[in-house]
Amino acid sequence: MTTKRIQWSITIGALIVAIVHLVFPSLNIDAITVTLVLVAVVPWLAPLFKSLELPGGVKLEFQDLQDSKQRAEKAGLLSAEAQLPATREYSFQLVADEDANLALAGLRIEIENRLVEIAQSHGLPGERQSVRRLLQMLVDRDLLNYEERGVLSDMIGLLNSAVHGASVDVGAADWAIQVGPRLLKSLDERIKPQ
Repeated sequence: MTTKRIQWSITIGALIVAIVHLVFPSLNIDAITVTLVLVAVVPWLAPLFKSLELPGGVKLEFQDLQDSKQRAEKAGLLSAEAQLPATREYSFQLVADEDANLALAGLRIEIENRLVEIAQSHGLPGERQSVRRLLQMLVDRDLLNYEERGVLSDMIGLLNSAVHGASVDVGAADWAIQVGPRLLKSLDERIKPQ
């Protein structure tokens, strides 16, 4: 289901419930009606705020991953979408429908594996290095530029929060499915053939 369809579904559903709530004379405009109207508006306000925490501990993250995608695109870290296979080939893609946190954790592991492979293919010690150290070594050897390092560092930080159990929204799994393969393909192209 596309993001627009989800937005429309939430908005229409909440408005219908709010209207039904108002149609009956015994029901007044109260906290329930106001909450339902807010729920109807939230999907459309997503570009305006980073997160929204609702009563009950539900936290919705909207912009961090999308901002990360835009920065990666600008830095040239994403391969063209048309070149990617339609089938899901990575483990994080296979679990995305079931567990968004697991999908983001899997993508984080795949990115780190690619960074290790890039380093090793250029004669650098890749294993047993922190991601921060790997990124710096790749910059020092001109295998990444500073902008690419910054984007990857920020992206890995976001993915780490999912690894550590941060609450992520449903769109995060879609993001991983769309952006992950493009990023990995771009990183694969930097691995020196043996």
